Amino acid sequence: MHFHSKQLNLLGVLCLRSCWRFFCASQLLNLSPTMVAEKCHFQENMVTRIVDLRSDTVTKPTEAMRAAMASAEVDDDVLGYDPTAFRLETEMAKTMGKDAALFVPSGTMGNLISVLVHCDVRGSEVILGDTCHINIFENGGIATIGGVHPRQVKNNDDGTMDIDLIEAAIRDPMGELFYPTTKLICLENTHANSGGRCLSVEYTDRVGELAKKHGLKLHIDGARIFNASVALGVPVDRLVQAADSVSVCLSKGIGAPVGSVIVGSKNFIAKARRLRKTLGGGMRQIGILCAAALVALQENVGKLESDHKKARLLADGLNEVKGLRVDACSVETNMVFIDIEEGTKTRAEKICKYMEERGILVMQESSSRMRVVLHHQISASDVQYALSCFQVMLTTNQLNSYCSMYPICIFFLLRLVYIFLPNTI
Repeated sequence: MHFHSKQLNLLGVLCLRSCWRFFCASQLLNLSPTMVAEKCHFQENMVTRIVDLRSDTVTKPTEAMRAAMASAEVDDDVLGYDPTAFRLETEMAKTMGKDAALFVPSGTMGNLISVLVHCDVRGSEVILGDTCHINIFENGGIATIGGVHPRQVKNNDDGTMDIDLIEAAIRDPMGELFYPTTKLICLENTHANSGGRCLSVEYTDRVGELAKKHGLKLHIDGARIFNASVALGVPVDRLVQAADSVSVCLSKGIGAPVGSVIVGSKNFIAKARRLRKTLGGGMRQIGILCAAALVALQENVGKLESDHKKARLLADGLNEVKGLRVDACSVETNMVFIDIEEGTKTRAEKICKYMEERGILVMQESSSRMRVVLHHQISASDVQYALSCFQVMLTTNQLNSYCSMYPICIFFLLRLVYIFLPNTI
């Protein structure tokens, strides 16, 4: 192969620049260039700690919860006699500013029961956001079990739906021959798929006024409603004042092991209790579970602000990692969505695997997106450890790309030396 002198000069410059980059990258990890081939992967096979950031549902019962569960007064709740369940339901109704409450095994069942109570005629319709939890993650239960048609309205980035779009989605009663009958509007607060964003009390009130104007009911999926209350600085009963029913998850933000509670009027809860039995959600001595939830209400609501601060700390740190991006404005509560920047030569699956090998569990959302959720069993030290592992992983990934070029660069450098200084070879 013959090169012109200009081509050789350019080739030499490119090769030297690549080698220089390779050398600098190796110094970032304090490795000599001769050691890079063996150590370009960050070797840390010994997992010394577990930092579970997959969700706030992964928390373990505290010692206080376990003690309360062990000593809980119990009876048959299907018959309506479990005293600890009664205490929890009474406390939740009071806290949420509603007349009555009902313990259910899961948030999915709580939402399903609530929708079915309000939409008690098959062929009814509920208006909800296109990315809300009920629409995406609850197995289509309102349609498959309840015969309720979901009328989707586009969710904005902050989890809201435009008020005018909600109103436009309400069916005209004159068209009942052709359309389902609108009975219900559903909101989600906080809105998980929007990154844990909070719906303001002003927005919720406006939707409530719209529902009343058209003779509809308003249900709030408040799985993390306590997170929203803390983040907004609004008492939780005021935040849901406009709602006819609310489902609250006990095993998410506030960290109880199992269950949800739905709240509403006495008539609503009476109907909900019957539907709970129909769906197989009636359980006997549930005071064991309710005792842990009472401890969570007493001890963990006050820790939510700390969870939010740790989420912001993590988000700010991740934005310092080259190749990752977090929309800091969207981090309002305990969720952080991490996007891999375009041009970064790695994917979410690889990052999640790397982190798992170091004891850090992260949820993969797509090939270029991950999700982490902070909770009361994640410390500030855990956040720093996670950040350091993200930093090393992305730095190592860059280094690996230089490693792959190193042999080629050496070959061309030797070739250039041979061409220009043949007598020295």
